[in-house]
Amino acid sequence: MTRNGVVSRVLFVCMGNICRSPTVEAVARAEFRRIGLDVTVDSAGTEDYHVGEPPDPRSIRIGALHGYDLSVLRARQVTPADFERFDLVLAMDRANLRALQRARTAGTEPSLFLGDAELPDPYYGTSVDFERVIELARSGVEALIVRLQAQALRRTRS
Repeated sequence: MTRNGVVSRVLFVCMGNICRSPTVEAVARAEFRRIGLDVTVDSAGTEDYHVGEPPDPRSIRIGALHGYDLSVLRARQVTPADFERFDLVLAMDRANLRALQRARTAGTEPSLFLGDAELPDPYYGTSVDFERVIELARSGVEALIVRLQAQALRRTRS
């Protein structure tokens, strides 16, 4: 579902909304703003473990080292209304994709953020794992930008 054929709202989803999805949200927000892409971004979790909490301190720290501010974000759980509000609902892994598919009653069909690949959960890992999330978030957001720009170009040509 898009508005006038243009993606304008993207939701990134992981399990608890404290590591991967807020990192991707912060990267997307910064990179979209940097290139002037008018897309609203948000993140959520399929579970309610951390609702109202800030991102994991390791995510905040690693994000800040790379110029991304995660400190203002707060975890929330996906709601049925999200499938109507967002043009793209992007899961970080297959387990969360399945949870989204079960929760969806109508609206946007969720898919994986990295196409066929998963963004691994760093929660039980080390700072190296959190660095890897930043790398994958950047490359995934770059691919998303290309996709959105191509879509906008096709739209202007029709």
